[in-house]
Amino acid sequence: MIIDPAKSIPAFYAGQSILLTGPTGFLGKVFIEKILRSCPDVREIFLLMRSKTGTNINERLEKILNLPSKQNFFLNAIATLSLKINILFEKLRKERPSNFEKLIPISGDVSEKGLGLSATDRQMLVERVTIIIHAAASVRFNNSLKYAIFANTRATKDICILAQSMKNLIALLYVSTAFAHVNEPFIDEKIYLPMADWQKIIEIVETSDEHTLNVFTAKCLDYAPNTYIFSKNLAEKVIQDYSSSLPCAIVRPSIVIPTLQEPIPGWLDNVYGPIGLFIGGGKGILRVACLNKTVNEDAIPVDIVIKAIIVVTWKVGLTTYDHRITDSCTLQTPLVVNCTGQKYITYQDCIKMMFNIVNEIPLEGTVWTPHTILTDNLVLFYILTILLHILPAMLIDLILIFTGRRPMLVKLQRRVYVANRAVSYFSFHEWKYSNINRLTLTSLIPHDNLDSFSFDCSNLDIKTYCKNSAIGGKKFLLHEDMSRLDTVKAHNKR
Repeated sequence: MIIDPAKSIPAFYAGQSILLTGPTGFLGKVFIEKILRSCPDVREIFLLMRSKTGTNINERLEKILNLPSKQNFFLNAIATLSLKINILFEKLRKERPSNFEKLIPISGDVSEKGLGLSATDRQMLVERVTIIIHAAASVRFNNSLKYAIFANTRATKDICILAQSMKNLIALLYVSTAFAHVNEPFIDEKIYLPMADWQKIIEIVETSDEHTLNVFTAKCLDYAPNTYIFSKNLAEKVIQDYSSSLPCAIVRPSIVIPTLQEPIPGWLDNVYGPIGLFIGGGKGILRVACLNKTVNEDAIPVDIVIKAIIVVTWKVGLTTYDHRITDSCTLQTPLVVNCTGQKYITYQDCIKMMFNIVNEIPLEGTVWTPHTILTDNLVLFYILTILLHILPAMLIDLILIFTGRRPMLVKLQRRVYVANRAVSYFSFHEWKYSNINRLTLTSLIPHDNLDSFSFDCSNLDIKTYCKNSAIGGKKFLLHEDMSRLDTVKAHNKR
């Protein structure tokens, strides 16, 4: 029996060939798991990946599916980690193990011109892809302007150029950020005027020397807090300009944090949002943070973002079908959906809650009694950083040197300081978001698909969610044994 794609999201995805950029990232991994499990008849998913030194794309994919993701410096510095199997895909492995065969890695690099694709791979994508999910991005706030523009803006242009040559494309979804328009106090679900001309910016960074680019970067940062926001702002305009010939949509997530429910509560593979504060504060390393305590933190669980991406793509694809009936396969204007928090909590209340949780679920290897001072005074923040971060770190590093071990805390605290200053901009500002498109799309989800694809999280219990996220941080990032809680509590009490 043929099911109408308008009445079933899994039926819409049946037989579709998806190109996913950024498959090794947080969003990418959760998207792969959700599509293969909840839309089991998808034809194939092409994964645009770059090889790393000593590891080809097939080995990287195998590592993503079976082994834990690479731990970053922060976590390596504060915990001795043991290898565990990555359980993100365990539910899929039990329910639909054969669907892993639908994953096809493609060698490429979004920071390279033309996405670094070979002619053969490009032609295969042109012939077979029907849906593009462009989720790849360089999310570092302190990237050079050149790299940010290449990875975030030029890559979006190259994706659009590739999409134009695809024979059966029905949807191109771009994952932007809710902070792409920081100069607007209220963010509507529409495209805004960009901070600059994206074509000229790409030309400048491709042709200018390093000194010129350094001067130019300072000028660009008069309009944006960092190169990430600047490049993502321009990328939205790229999508708008190509939407006259492509069926495009944009999803704007705010701070992406651990899973709410799927496939398991609290899963994450990196330090996102409050989890970084939980780990740093819970270990006793983060003693002072620069932020406005009264500002509401805007964060969204990663599985909610993925459901929004799937539903928005479904809507665009159906619209493309309808337009084809009238001999037009374009949407003219991209559909924009703000995917932001639906329950709000101030930074102060969030951190207070996390410290209550860390008393109940303590972390192993605590170096100081957990406590973090919050201040919005930059001078005080700097002084307290010297007193509570740098000086103790120097003392501990000296002890490590005298005992024949490698010093690491001063280097770690420098990185903590830089990261704290980089993200403080977002805690000193607050934005309001339109949610009309989100509400409309939620109402259009077929009744039988609501349990699997609704991205409404207005009933979220913040305390339960934060507790699950804290447990996720212990289990999936630090690989700590939950059965050792009593021993850890006794150690921390001493």
